[in-house]
Amino acid sequence: MCILVNCHVKGNRGIGKEIARQLAANGLHVVITSRDEEKGRLAVQELLADGLLVKLYVADVHEINDVARMMERIQSDYGRLDVLVNNAGVILDRGVSVLDVEESVMRATLETNFFGVLRMTQAAIPMMKLHHYGRIVNISSGLGAFEVMQGGYGLKGSSSAYRISKTMLNALTCLFSQEVADTGIKVNAVCPGRVQTDMGGADAPLTVAEGANTAVWLATLEDDGASGEYFRERERIAW
Repeated sequence: MCILVNCHVKGNRGIGKEIARQLAANGLHVVITSRDEEKGRLAVQELLADGLLVKLYVADVHEINDVARMMERIQSDYGRLDVLVNNAGVILDRGVSVLDVEESVMRATLETNFFGVLRMTQAAIPMMKLHHYGRIVNISSGLGAFEVMQGGYGLKGSSSAYRISKTMLNALTCLFSQEVADTGIKVNAVCPGRVQTDMGGADAPLTVAEGANTAVWLATLEDDGASGEYFRERERIAW
């Protein structure tokens, strides 16, 4: 199986790299994508040193031509794409009120967290359809859930660009799932929880391995597994 894990590689604590590690540890061929070649190379070298089957493709999800070339390369190198994990994401307005967030920050956030996923998924699905199999996992956040938006949870309108981007990602998950029903492709979203990464902070309650667990499970779902659902710790949660 060929697994494509799309991530912005950031140091040694990134959840995308841990997802790649766990999938490769199951004997799967994993491709990590990163727009930062040096950071991507260091991450892949670390995984290769552990005896894992991992390769790096340098690509920027902001560029539709990069995405197209990457899919062509996967077709050439592997002949198929079985799993796509959309993990690349940014938070550029942490703690900033929706009353103050700059439009440029909102646009930059959506460009990566929403449009990047749209481009990657639209490019991946045709290859998956050829083999009547696919697993697409979108790394979302509970901060984008409507029940959190409505209840506040003490957050009010802070980090609005990031949270709105995840709400839109959740909607995209549902729509893609509907479009590929009965094709053998499953599309789900996952909230990894607050994880000990650069984004989650060192004081987060979950280890990187724990945060990656549900995404890995969704990436390897059996044929009777769910699609168009939202999960945390392998349990369905509300949109």
